[in-house]
Amino acid sequence: MLTEEDARRLVLAEIEGMRGCIEYDLQILRVEALPFGWIFYWGVPRDGRSGQRPRLGGNGPFLVDRENERLIRTATCVPVARQIADYERRLRREAHARNTAAKRAARQRSTATPET
Repeated sequence: MLTEEDARRLVLAEIEGMRGCIEYDLQILRVEALPFGWIFYWGVPRDGRSGQRPRLGGNGPFLVDRENERLIRTATCVPVARQIADYERRLRREAHARNTAAKRAARQRSTATPET
């Protein structure tokens, strides 16, 4: 299970990999806690003189799942709230599939004839 600090290191490593393509100083700008982990918004800090921030294309935030240690880069063309809801639905489907498989395995074990 990840801590927020572990998640931050994952995101920073991902951002570091983009530094060769982007000439600006990239950093995490904001972090929000979610039921399953965190969302990390990243980009270029505001310019101290003008107060402006350069616009980057493709800098959708990262979702980090604390349980399964997934790092998911979100799209910029879909609202963040929708992507979070989609991921939460995915987690529920995966949990349901695990539960179904566990029940099936338990039934098979209980109906198997013991060898003598």
